[in-house]
Amino acid sequence: MSRAAFASVAPAEVVRPEVVVEPDVPWVTIVWNDPVNLMSYVTYVFMEYFHYDRAEAERLMMAVHHEGRAVVSNGTREEMERDVTAMHGYGLWATVQKDD
Repeated sequence: MSRAAFASVAPAEVVRPEVVVEPDVPWVTIVWNDPVNLMSYVTYVFMEYFHYDRAEAERLMMAVHHEGRAVVSNGTREEMERDVTAMHGYGLWATVQKDD
């Protein structure tokens, strides 16, 4: 086929489906109650790592103590995985979960 034949052919139309990109939020970090860590230590961890003031750290600690768990942070999955890893480093039981 000659070059002229290629030049006269219209390029194929490319049809791209619409891509719907949903943000990877919200995810949450949940800290669970355990029989090992003192309430004062859990409060300290929340203040140290999450930079909560004492009142908020104590409120979250009491939720962990009385309700068995508390959501301590929210964001992207990667951020929450980082927070869970940090909580494990402090010796706390934590998980990441998609927020409902």
